[in-house]
Amino acid sequence: MIKLCVFDCDGTLVDSQHSIVTCMAAAFVAHGFAEPASEAVRRVVGLPLQVAVAALLPDVDEQGCERIAESYRDTFADLRRRGGLSEPLYPGVLEGLAAIEQAGWLIGMATGKSQRGALATLAGHGLHQRFITLQTPDVAAGKPAPDMMLRAMAETGARPAATVMIGDTSYDILMARSAGTLAVGVAWGYHDENELWSSGAHAVVHQFADLPEVVEGLMGTD
Repeated sequence: MIKLCVFDCDGTLVDSQHSIVTCMAAAFVAHGFAEPASEAVRRVVGLPLQVAVAALLPDVDEQGCERIAESYRDTFADLRRRGGLSEPLYPGVLEGLAAIEQAGWLIGMATGKSQRGALATLAGHGLHQRFITLQTPDVAAGKPAPDMMLRAMAETGARPAATVMIGDTSYDILMARSAGTLAVGVAWGYHDENELWSSGAHAVVHQFADLPEVVEGLMGTD
């Protein structure tokens, strides 16, 4: 049986909130808007970028949101080029991924990042070869739609009952449940633990080291 763990990126594997908040603030100011509150930005991490901007600026039209999103992308790329990007791995990620692989799981990713950004983040931590499927809004509808999970399963041959989504936001959990897969929330990210449970998480973990045992224990549940 093929077993597949699909991870979110920001807020689950890497703590990128400082860079995300900084770049969103710069993009807003560049277009004449006040900097958004840091907490408001953290709330929309995981959504496709233009959707996140629209959630922060509901009175701005689609074209305006796209211009702000493009400024965000440019600022983020420039920060990466200058070596100023902050995306540290959370404690225990490397060891946890190794343990999950050793237990026979395939590893994938479903993220609100662009394909380019996700690959750069994985490469920066030497992880790009470990993720056999990489789903982004470039290739499928973004969270909380089920499309990225459906593509990940199609690419790997995993069935929903043997697929687990692991993420820190309600968008991750809702995506998983819509795709018919298992869903595990992580308590160290950007949405409150209660939101993860109320969105339908099958389990919530508080440290990465607990993930291997938890995902194995979920096999056979619905």
